[in-house]
Amino acid sequence: MTVTHTLDADVLRRQDPELAGILLGELERQSTTLQLIAAENFTSPAVLAALGSPLANKYAEGYPGARHHGGCEIVDVAERIAVDRAKALFGAEHANVQSHSGSSAVLAAYAALLRPGDTVLALGLPHGGHLTHGSPANFSGRWFDFVGYGVDAETGLIDHDQVRTLARTHRPKAIVCGSIAYPRHIDYALFREVADEVGAYLIADAAHPIGLVAGGAAPSPVPYADVVCATTHKVLRGPRGGMILCGHELAERVDRAVFPFTQGGAQMHTVAAKAVAFGEAATPAFTVYAHQVVANARVLAAGLADEGFVVTTGGTDTHLITADPAPLGVDGRTARGRLAAAGMVMDCCALPHGDARGLRLGTAAVTTQGMGEEEMGSIAALLAGVLRGTVDSQRAREEVRELAGRFPPYPG
Repeated sequence: MTVTHTLDADVLRRQDPELAGILLGELERQSTTLQLIAAENFTSPAVLAALGSPLANKYAEGYPGARHHGGCEIVDVAERIAVDRAKALFGAEHANVQSHSGSSAVLAAYAALLRPGDTVLALGLPHGGHLTHGSPANFSGRWFDFVGYGVDAETGLIDHDQVRTLARTHRPKAIVCGSIAYPRHIDYALFREVADEVGAYLIADAAHPIGLVAGGAAPSPVPYADVVCATTHKVLRGPRGGMILCGHELAERVDRAVFPFTQGGAQMHTVAAKAVAFGEAATPAFTVYAHQVVANARVLAAGLADEGFVVTTGGTDTHLITADPAPLGVDGRTARGRLAAAGMVMDCCALPHGDARGLRLGTAAVTTQGMGEEEMGSIAALLAGVLRGTVDSQRAREEVRELAGRFPPYPG
């Protein structure tokens, strides 16, 4: 039997036309709209090929050389390659590439370092913290005593004086630095200093910036944090999944926290796809890409500010922008709906120091498509035109389709 892998849906179309239609419909949606969600990107065809490979069939509880199932000789090689590439890419002593998501990576980090009831200091959810940073709806908020630090009311920047004061007051077992909506670089050295002062572990949740770190466009948390949790999608442009980086002294604790404590068998097709992505991220082309992501984000942020949006922190250092559309006469949720109808897909996010919701945008996916600063200026103007009502949704949808058509995510 000859096994081939293609990007077409012929096999699925013959066997399950209903699902084939859904897959092709999603490809059409991605190819004709603008993907401005900060947490999304387009993987390469090589990553997709690994995800659709026979490795999906293999059960592989455990780690290379110590599996609970037979027949793991080949997948062991794939995982070792992924681990070695991750260590080399980020300069880490140890890498665990089995986490199914960024949230499961954070869960494993907590399991490795903490016990239920321990105090943890993290960015408060209204200021850009993640669900795993203490939400009462999440395991983190139910199992641990979270104390939230915030951002300055005027600048939107992390209040480092407050971080230090809260750490001295509450003496947390761990401090978490990272955010889903903070557009500036994190000062990892300062957080390390505070953690050392109070005897806390430092956990960096680098799910958003880790791809920029790989491309040399953002500072690395690896030299400062005891444990770094990250996703392999977003700017890193790999499959949906997570990973953990740490030093030798915590390696065994981290590995046991992933398996067998928090999850079962690794998804070996995803592990192989992570290896592909790490290899791609080590190339000069990815370095160029990562810096272009940031350049595009800065132009887009400036364009939004020129159009009247209030851009949080006055700009961005990363791929991520948060902006308040209120000066254009619309709240964040309404703005997201109007823009989606016009083919521009993005998220809402909480805005600090108030109940208002803003927009959260990212430039990773459109940069993967090949768009540059000129297109970012056009996107900013189109966003504003739709929200002001000077460009109707049908005309905007046509402009979006034309722009997306010039930069197809998967040409051909």
